[in-house]
Amino acid sequence: MRYYSVTEIAHKWSMSERGVRNYCAQGKIEGAFLEGKTWKIPEGASKPVRMTSQRTASSLLARLKEEKHSRRKGGIYQKLQIDMTFNSNHMEGSQLTHEQTRYIYETNTISLENTILQVDDIVETVNHFRCIDLMIDRATFTLSEAFIKQLHATLKTGTSDSRKDWFGMGNYKKLPNEVGGLETVPPEQVAEQMQALLASYHSIEEKTLEDILDFHVHFELIHPFQDGNGRGGRLIMFKECLRSNITPFIIPDDMKIYYYRGLSEWKRERGFLRDTCLAAQDTFRHYLEYFRIPYDRKS
Repeated sequence: MRYYSVTEIAHKWSMSERGVRNYCAQGKIEGAFLEGKTWKIPEGASKPVRMTSQRTASSLLARLKEEKHSRRKGGIYQKLQIDMTFNSNHMEGSQLTHEQTRYIYETNTISLENTILQVDDIVETVNHFRCIDLMIDRATFTLSEAFIKQLHATLKTGTSDSRKDWFGMGNYKKLPNEVGGLETVPPEQVAEQMQALLASYHSIEEKTLEDILDFHVHFELIHPFQDGNGRGGRLIMFKECLRSNITPFIIPDDMKIYYYRGLSEWKRERGFLRDTCLAAQDTFRHYLEYFRIPYDRKS
């Protein structure tokens, strides 16, 4: 029998090599085995059917709204606030630890413990909590330019950036910027590009995870604001997952290298970003199971 390499199978199945290795390690590819440090996959092996997690809006979103309203402690709302805020801010350079983020959320204070902290890190942490509330409150609303600008203003209110005349808090960028060393859309073209992106996105009646990821990539390539695009973009993905009844996810800081690779490689190979987000989605599914929030499994 002929055996294929991970690289060959990844090309054949149009997915990332990392995803194929995960399937092998999880025993999802019948007949695959390790030879030394190399996986061998038998000819004719079938691509595993990925089970994605979806649930009705009456479960997760309702629970988040209820816990938000009651300020219940120890539930999924609190876990979401702390984990998403810590990871998303840390990816953008925040020096706050997970414990410090939790402490700010739970006590609305910060313990310095002989540590020098950036004021912006603290302000943006509190602002991010408010942004998550905004995403929950407006989960079922149609995404718009006005909403995206409101999100940016909420994230950046009270920061040192907000006091800079050229920054344009809650407004599109005034100066050219880069992301990962790559040029982004010039300021004078941002409004037009954002309108086109939203029009294309809204033309899709039933949005899938792939559609949300595609919007996210194009949003980040436009990079419409001077700063806060990454955090804002990930918050939008969270909102749109809730709106489309797709299990949301949190990109952990220790997976940011795969996330950034996925963004840069999206046009050539969608599997990198897709697999990263599916892995993060699996983690969120464990949250749902732990907090006993029902969901349906659909292929």
